[in-house]
Amino acid sequence: MPRVVHSPRYECDIGPHVFPVEKFRLTMERLVAEAVVTPAQVLEPQPPERHVLELAHTPTYLDDFLNLRQTMSVLLSELPISAPIRDAYLLATGGTLLAARCALEEGCAMHVGGGYHHAMADHAEGFCYLNDIAVALRALQQEGLLQRAAVIDTDVHQGNGTARIFCDDPSVFTFSIHQENNYPVKERSDLDIGLPDHADDALYLERLSAAIPLVLEQAPDLVMMVAGADPYEYDQLGGLRLTIDGLQRRDHMVVRACAARGVPVVGLTAGGYAQQLEDTVTIHANTAREVLAWNAERDAAGS
Repeated sequence: MPRVVHSPRYECDIGPHVFPVEKFRLTMERLVAEAVVTPAQVLEPQPPERHVLELAHTPTYLDDFLNLRQTMSVLLSELPISAPIRDAYLLATGGTLLAARCALEEGCAMHVGGGYHHAMADHAEGFCYLNDIAVALRALQQEGLLQRAAVIDTDVHQGNGTARIFCDDPSVFTFSIHQENNYPVKERSDLDIGLPDHADDALYLERLSAAIPLVLEQAPDLVMMVAGADPYEYDQLGGLRLTIDGLQRRDHMVVRACAARGVPVVGLTAGGYAQQLEDTVTIHANTAREVLAWNAERDAAGS
C-alpha cells in the first residue's frame, strides 16, 4: 500500500507570511475527502537524530539552529525562528526520510511536506532551515539502502542548496527546471534548465520531456521529485505561466517515466504561494494522485 507522510505539526505559527503553512493540512483533508488516500495509508514522522542531520549539515550550524540562536547562519532564512518552527522542520526532515524508505519498499510515497531545497550545509536560506532532501539521501546511502539517487526539482526556484550540497558527489544527480530570472542566486546542478519569464505549459513540458531521459540514464535507485506548485500562472512568487492542468501533466510525465523503468519515486510538495490558496491545495493534491499511481503506471508500461 503506497504511503503518505504528514504531520499536523507542520502547521506552525510563522506570523503574517506569504508561505501558507495551512496548505499541508488542507491538502491532506482534500486527499482523504476525495478518497485518494485512506487514513490507514498515512504515517506520521519522527525527527531524525542529530548524527543523521550531520550527514548534510555542519555541526556549527546545527548548534545554532537547534538552540534557536539568532546567528547569521540562522537569520539568513526568510522565516522567524521559534521552537515550533524548528520542530516543524525537524519533523519534515524525518518525513522525507520516512517517505523515501517507504518508496524503496512500495515503489512510491508522497510526503505532504518537505522539499526544502534552498537550505545549505552551513546556513538557512529562503524558507528552508534544513535540506530534508540531502539528509534523507545521505542517510539511506549510509545505511546501504541505495547507491545512486536523482533529484528532479520542478519548483519555480532552482534547488540551489541541494545543488551545492551534492556538487562533488557523483552518486546523486541533481536536475532543476526553474525560472531563470527569479530567486535564488544560482548554483550549478548536474543539469539545469533555466526557463524565460512567462514560459507556458507547452515550452515547460517540451523542455522537461527532453531532460527526464538524461536524468534516468544515470540509473538512480530512487528519484526525489520536488514538485513545487509555484510554476503556476497565478503564484505570488513565480513568473511562469503553467496552468493547473499543465502542472499535473508535469507530475504525470515524471512519474510515468520513472515507473516505466521501475525507479521508485518520492513526491515532495515544496513551494506554492498562489493568490488563491485553494489553487495551491489542488496542485499539491494532484501531485499526490500522480505519485500514488506509480504502481499502475509501472504495470501499464509492462503490459
